Amino acid sequence: MTKEFLYNGQCPICSAEIEHYRAQAAAVGADMRFTDLNAADLADWGLDAESAARKLHVRDSTGAQVAGVAAFVTLWQDLPRLRWLARVVAWPGVCPVVQWGYDWVAAPMLFWMHKRRQARRAR
Repeated sequence: MTKEFLYNGQCPICSAEIEHYRAQAAAVGADMRFTDLNAADLADWGLDAESAARKLHVRDSTGAQVAGVAAFVTLWQDLPRLRWLARVVAWPGVCPVVQWGYDWVAAPMLFWMHKRRQARRAR
């Protein structure tokens, strides 16, 4: 079942991380596609540009879609070297902490950096 990941290709941190995942997926033949939100039809995802840039998104071939930590867990589950991380993050005591860190620290910081880069480009 193909999984498509929507990420911000203009974010150097996001791009580096996705390239790492892309290489691992290719090495094991995982059925994954990585799509830069800046070149995607976001309406097809049911997202606007700002919502798309706030978190990692994934959808499977059935159209089911998740974002944030759930998207990372979905990604890690299909990569043998990272399955352990998917299992750890899914633990009941760990998941809420990771979710909080992503939702309130990592994702907002990356989005703020994204908006700052956009403002610089607009000058």
